[in-house]
Amino acid sequence: MIEQSKQGILSYRMEQESANRNLTGLAGLAPYLDLACASGMVSSINRNLKVREQGQGWTDVQTVVSLILLNLVGGDCVDDLENLNADAGFGQLLKRCETHGLPRRVRREMKKRWRKGQTRNVVSASVARRYLSAFHDDEQEKLRTPGKAFIPKATESLLGLRRVNAEFVGFVQSANKQMVATLDLDATLIETSKSSALYCYKHFQAYQPYNVYWAEQGLMLHTEFRDGNVPAGYDQLRVLKEALSYLPAGVRIVRLRSDTAGYVHELLRYCEMKRNERFGRIEFAISCDVTLEFKRAVEDVSENEWRVLYKEVDGKQVRTGREWAEVCFVPNSIAFTSDAPIYRYLATREALRDQPLPGMVEQLSLPFQIMTKGEVTYKVFGVVTNMDWSGNDIIRFHDGRCGKAEEAHKILKEDFAGGVMPSDEFGSNAAWWAIAVLAMNLSAAMNRLVLGGVWANRRMKAVRFLIICLPGRVVQKGRQLYLRLSRGHPAFEVLVGMRLRILELATGPPVSA
Repeated sequence: MIEQSKQGILSYRMEQESANRNLTGLAGLAPYLDLACASGMVSSINRNLKVREQGQGWTDVQTVVSLILLNLVGGDCVDDLENLNADAGFGQLLKRCETHGLPRRVRREMKKRWRKGQTRNVVSASVARRYLSAFHDDEQEKLRTPGKAFIPKATESLLGLRRVNAEFVGFVQSANKQMVATLDLDATLIETSKSSALYCYKHFQAYQPYNVYWAEQGLMLHTEFRDGNVPAGYDQLRVLKEALSYLPAGVRIVRLRSDTAGYVHELLRYCEMKRNERFGRIEFAISCDVTLEFKRAVEDVSENEWRVLYKEVDGKQVRTGREWAEVCFVPNSIAFTSDAPIYRYLATREALRDQPLPGMVEQLSLPFQIMTKGEVTYKVFGVVTNMDWSGNDIIRFHDGRCGKAEEAHKILKEDFAGGVMPSDEFGSNAAWWAIAVLAMNLSAAMNRLVLGGVWANRRMKAVRFLIICLPGRVVQKGRQLYLRLSRGHPAFEVLVGMRLRILELATGPPVSA
């Protein structure tokens, strides 16, 4: 029988520290505050968001930074802010971030926002909910028509979050210049039980943000939060134009990739006919609909025109098991217009591993298109492009969309807080998603620009374990604040190196990590 005086099986007891303001369990989160300041994200929030411009209490910077930090440490709901607030040691470091770059007069005015003094380190859950609610527009909700796709007009506050993200992308571009921007257009479903959420094409309640991912920088360039019933291809050209306006200086060439949602002739024409004043002709490789007419065109391709599709592995060309061919195809939607652009259509085919029995092909229900030629049944896929690369290179380029853009969606929903919506209000959820995007971009920049090497593609699970969730002690001597780790901890040199690299990015010429 275990004695009642014992707390557990093992012979130790749990006790609370007499003072908690000098302890932190998030010592490794400190460099992220450095990067938020060095990149101008903090000052950008101050300029672009005016939700809390007047009145008392928490400022825009304090609220948004609190929610970004919540994403970084792994919280996925506003109530998790209480756990972040309990880390009083880290709260002392956070105050240095909130007042960074502010003149003494402004810092004094910030103290006057509190009648009884500021006692918390981060905003409370109730404050966060009220703040997010300020991004919601009831007037836009009145414009909804049952059964029709509708995208509420973004509020000025939500546009402010987009500008903050664009300015941060500009900072990354200044430190890691890229002349080419490969933009991956794709939507993602966020399943939810919120009563106001609408049903998506997969027959469950969801929201469906439409995102533009910049592959070379590994950042989300632009995002538009949408209801689940809005088709991914709806109003797509407008979103592309907005994304192009957010591309920073130095980008000269834009290439576009998308699944079949991007197979909209209005979008293709815009790219091919040099309608964008800044970038001119935009190259694209987009999945096309495998219609009955397209299948017939594929059937007309002779066997000697099919070529093996290769991929590069460790510098060697390896067979993929797929074949590709040029297809002579003009879709009916543009066949009768004299000024229609001419595109290249490519098809790939891959023999099914398990061939169906004779007479069973028509009864198959598969998530992809198939066709039978001779005695072989193939999985068929189509790509439309205006690029002059070899067919093999175009298909491999297009396939790269699935590698990173869709992974970014998974990271947003699983590693950050983008997978759990906090409210029934559309605008509140849109702001929550936009802040999750900011957190993901900040993390991606830390991995690529600051840590580099093997860290560039590390997921947040590893980063939190090895860097962020470290015990430390915060000590103040005079006006100097010290963050101490245990002697000999392997992460100490890493954290110091991170801070020096961030200082270099902020004050000196960019040097590749």
